[in-house]
Amino acid sequence: MKQKAASRSIKILVAKMGLDGHDRGALVLCRSFRDAGMEVIYSGLFATPDRIAQIAEDEDVDVIALSLLNGAHNTLFPRVVKAIGKKGIKDVLVVGGGVIPEEDKKGLEKAGISGVFGPGTPLPKIIKHITTGVSKLRKI
Repeated sequence: MKQKAASRSIKILVAKMGLDGHDRGALVLCRSFRDAGMEVIYSGLFATPDRIAQIAEDEDVDVIALSLLNGAHNTLFPRVVKAIGKKGIKDVLVVGGGVIPEEDKKGLEKAGISGVFGPGTPLPKIIKHITTGVSKLRKI
């Protein structure tokens, strides 16, 4: 991957995974991230982990924001982390959101998901997590 300039805007991939066809929340996030000054790429519906990794590589994103509402987060979120690892992508923040039980969050964080956000999470909290995380990655 190219070295990311500290001064350019954050480039974020919002990805709807698996067989989850509910994208209203993801589209709200896309708009919020754009309004916060980020460059937003939306995967469209039904993205696979390999497709997400390919988009992340092609677009040289800073963040992958995974959205899933069908309960397959414990399977699919870690698969994205593995897929980007296979491509040698190390300087990307991966966050996830959806209907995720509290007891699943620690396992997802152990699997490489830096932030796990559920329904009702204030948008500024998500944006702050992303901007702080990207800032740390750019200093490495």
